[in-house]
Amino acid sequence: QIQFIENKITEFENESANARNTLEQLAVEKKEEEVLLSKLEEQIKNDSSKQSQLKDLESRKKEWQEYAKDVIKSIQNEVAKKEEIVNECKPCFAISKNKNEIESEINKNQKELSVIESELNDLEKKQVRLEEHEELAEKLVLKDGRCPVCDSTVNHLKPLFQKKHIEDEIKGIEKKIEKLEDEKNELEQNINSLSDNLEESKKAETILSTYKIKNESQLDEIITEIKMKVKQMQTIPLTVNSGQLVEVTNLDSHAKTIYENIVSLEKSTKDFDQQEFLKNIESKDSSMIRLTQINQEYGEISGNIKKAKMELEKLGSTLTELKHVEGYVTELEHIQENVYNRDGPVGKSLRSWALEIISQKASEYLEKLNTKIQRISLSEKTRDVNISCYSRNTMLDIESLSGGEQVSVALALRLGMSHLLGASNLNFMILDEPTAHLDSERRKSLVNVLSQLTSIKEDDSSMQFIIITHDAEIFDDSSVENIYKFESAPDGTVVSRL
Repeated sequence: QIQFIENKITEFENESANARNTLEQLAVEKKEEEVLLSKLEEQIKNDSSKQSQLKDLESRKKEWQEYAKDVIKSIQNEVAKKEEIVNECKPCFAISKNKNEIESEINKNQKELSVIESELNDLEKKQVRLEEHEELAEKLVLKDGRCPVCDSTVNHLKPLFQKKHIEDEIKGIEKKIEKLEDEKNELEQNINSLSDNLEESKKAETILSTYKIKNESQLDEIITEIKMKVKQMQTIPLTVNSGQLVEVTNLDSHAKTIYENIVSLEKSTKDFDQQEFLKNIESKDSSMIRLTQINQEYGEISGNIKKAKMELEKLGSTLTELKHVEGYVTELEHIQENVYNRDGPVGKSLRSWALEIISQKASEYLEKLNTKIQRISLSEKTRDVNISCYSRNTMLDIESLSGGEQVSVALALRLGMSHLLGASNLNFMILDEPTAHLDSERRKSLVNVLSQLTSIKEDDSSMQFIIITHDAEIFDDSSVENIYKFESAPDGTVVSRL
C-alpha cells in the first residue's frame, strides 16, 4: 500500500511539474499575445478614425455627385427654359411686324366680300323674279298673232314675257352668281388665312409680352447666356480631384465647401490601407480568442495543479500515517515477537515466574490442608506444564496420591492461580459438578477438603463455597451447613432445605 501511494505521489509530482512548465509557457505566450493585442488595438484605434474619415470622404463625394448633378440639372432646366424662350420668341418679331398690313388687308377683303355679297343678293332676287316671269311666259303664247291677254294684234311679245329671253337672262345671272361665288369663296379663304396670320401675330405679340422681350437684341443676349451656361455645365466635374478648385468654386460657396472638405479628408486618409485595417481587426479577434483559450487553459491547468496539490497533501498525510502505522506495526510485531510470543523471552520469563508463584501459593494452601504433600513444584515442558509433588525432600508420583490428595492438589493449584490473577482476597467460590469423574470415596474426600478450606484464610474470614451437584450423597456425614434441593414441579421450581 505504501509503495502504491509513493508511486501515486511520484505520478502527481510529475504531472504537477509538467503542468507548471505548461503554465510558464502559457504565461509567456499570454504576455506576447497581450503585447500584440495592445499594439493592434492602438493601431485599430488610430485607423478607426481614418476609416470614419474615409466613410465621410465617400459620403462627401456622393454629396458632391448629387450636388453636381442637381446643379447640372438646374442649369439644364434653365438652358431649356431660355432655349424655349428663344425658340418661341425668335419668329415672333417677323410675325408681329405684319400685323397692321394683315389687318388692312383683312379690312379690304371684307369690304370686297361685302360688295360681292350685295351683288349676289341682287342677282338672286333678280333670278327669282325672272323665274316667276318664266312661269308666266310659258302661259303667254301668241295665237294667230294676237295677244293672249288683250287679244290685240301684235307682231311679238315684249322681251320680259319671252321665255327664251328670260332663260337667257337667267343663265347670264347664274354665270354672274357663280363667278361672284367663286370670288366670295376666294375672299373668305383669304380672309380666313389673313385672320389666322393675324391671330399668329397677336400670339407672337403676347409671347413677346409674356417673356418681356421688346427687341431682337434681348434674344441675342439670352442666346449668349445659354452658350455660357452650356459651357459652364460642361466644365462641372462629377468627381472632384485636386486642382479643380477653380472649376468647382465657379459654381457657388457650397460647392467650394464640399470641395475643401473632400481635399482635407483625402489628405488625412492618404496613407490609410483598408485591407490592412481589416486584417488588423481579424488579427485582433484571433488574438482575443487565443487569449481566452490561454486563460481557460491556464485556469484549467491551475485547477489541476491545485487538485494535484490537495491530492499530494492527502497522499502525503496518508503516507506519513501509514509510515507511522508501519513503525507501530513493526514495534508491535517486535513486541509480539518478544513479549506475546509464547516462545519469546518475556513469555518464557512470565510463565516461569507465574509457575513459581502458583507453586509457592499452592504449597502454602496444601500446608494448611494438612496433607502429606508439603510442596508443589510446577515446571514447563514443551507445550505443557509438569506437576511435581514433594513430601519433605521426597518427590511423590501424582498417580500414587489418593483421590482426596489429588483433589487437594487441584484446589491448591486453582487457589494459587486465583492469587496470581489478583484475587488474593478471594473468599467465595462456585463449584459446578466438582465430583464428576470421581469415585464415591474421592467424592466424599472432596467435601471434607472443602470443609477444611473454609477456615484457612489469613485474615480469619471464612471462605464460602457453593457446590452444584447431582450427587447428594457426598454430603452425608459432612460438616456442610446449608444444603438446598431444587426440584422441577408443574408450578415451577421447588426449593427445599435439607
